[in-house]
Amino acid sequence: MKTCITCGMPLEGEHAGDIGLETPEGLVCIHDIVDGQIKKPEDVFEGGVRFFLSINAGDRDLAERITRKNMNSLPYWKSHPCEALNGPEATDEEFQAVLAKM
Repeated sequence: MKTCITCGMPLEGEHAGDIGLETPEGLVCIHDIVDGQIKKPEDVFEGGVRFFLSINAGDRDLAERITRKNMNSLPYWKSHPCEALNGPEATDEEFQAVLAKM
């Protein structure tokens, strides 16, 4: 499955047209680029938080923890450190509960 290297968004099916950038590391969705470049890590993090806020009824703490867990699972962030990714992560149960709502 094709996914965004910075946020994990699927880039197939209804989202096949959401590819915004192709890099040597992989594909980046339209939500994570600006002016043809990958957004600053903090901006990608905030975009993830806003996305997960819309799914979990506005619980910002949970949205931040889910975003950390999601982004920290992506290989891209292993070689592109982001201060916002340091901190508590969602539990596996919390993460799966949010994914089930999607």
